[in-house]
Amino acid sequence: MSLRPYRNITRRTSRKIMVGPVAVGGDAPISVQTMTNTLTSDVEGTLEQIRRAAEAGADIVRVSCPDEAATQALREIVRGSPVPIVADIHFHYKRAIEAAEAGAACLRINPGNIGAPERVREVIQAARDHGCSMRIGVNAGSLDKHLLEKYGEPCPEALVESALEHARILEDNDFREFKISVKASNVFMAVAAYRGLASACDYPLHLGITEAGGLRRGTVQSAMGIGALLWDGIGDTLRVSLTADIAEEVKVGFDILKALDLRHRGVKIVSCPTCARQGFDVVKTVETLETRLAHISAPVTVSILGCVVNGPGEARETMIGITGGGVGADRNRVYIGGVSDHNVGSAEMIDHIVELVEAKAAEIETAGQGEV
Repeated sequence: MSLRPYRNITRRTSRKIMVGPVAVGGDAPISVQTMTNTLTSDVEGTLEQIRRAAEAGADIVRVSCPDEAATQALREIVRGSPVPIVADIHFHYKRAIEAAEAGAACLRINPGNIGAPERVREVIQAARDHGCSMRIGVNAGSLDKHLLEKYGEPCPEALVESALEHARILEDNDFREFKISVKASNVFMAVAAYRGLASACDYPLHLGITEAGGLRRGTVQSAMGIGALLWDGIGDTLRVSLTADIAEEVKVGFDILKALDLRHRGVKIVSCPTCARQGFDVVKTVETLETRLAHISAPVTVSILGCVVNGPGEARETMIGITGGGVGADRNRVYIGGVSDHNVGSAEMIDHIVELVEAKAAEIETAGQGEV
């Protein structure tokens, strides 16, 4: 029995598929994805974005393949990428075949949109021949005409029906190595659609609130929608869609997972909103530490509290804690493993915390207890 049952999340049972070496679904960790926004034909520019995304923690990266120049470049991109590549295909079945031949680990494609049944069979055969999985990607902004006529407007039921129609095409061709997304920019619609789809099939689900907005609004929208679904136990991989740098999408994705104890990567800082009791500049300290500790991938927890009201209590729950000693006192208390250990002055505090965190991260990595 769990000591903290209020924190339990029971994940929905789903099939497991592979996106290259990354397992999606089943008991696999929930993976984090992003998508490049360079011209795919710009190999070096695209690879530079992929590498930055991978450094931020991305498990999978998607690239758009709208034309033959893109699929021609894909082979070199796949060869140089540190993570598996998903090829985003719209309508043209030949691009899907070319992407599979170029080494894409997964094809994002809606089989009902690529024409005659024989074209679908050709794409499926290419996927089989080259070890590709697929993602059926349904979007509220591009629903099929017959569904809009049936329901009158985009709605959760239409999204689910569209997804199952596309899935049936693959199933009829005895292909089941796919995951599904039913994205909408409206949080209510997206969450309802995913809940409906989760109860209607056992395929792995790719979560996202599409067109979520800029960094601040998009983060809030995504945390509300993706977080609600993950809390329900729904979701096997996710992409946070932000009008922002792609590395920020990855960071927000991991922050959502960390908030729900579903995955742990990098430093988790617990910090107070500050008040007149703070013994040091908490806001500046946290801002600086977030930057200086961004390179840490081991799951280290740190508490930064300005005073002794909540500081010692929070420090008991983190690996490393700092509590302010009083306004102007300059005797901030350091906690190690939840236990009061020593004092540090404000001037040297940040450097000292960085040293402690780096040492703890090295200890975790040596013990083989890295990212989970």
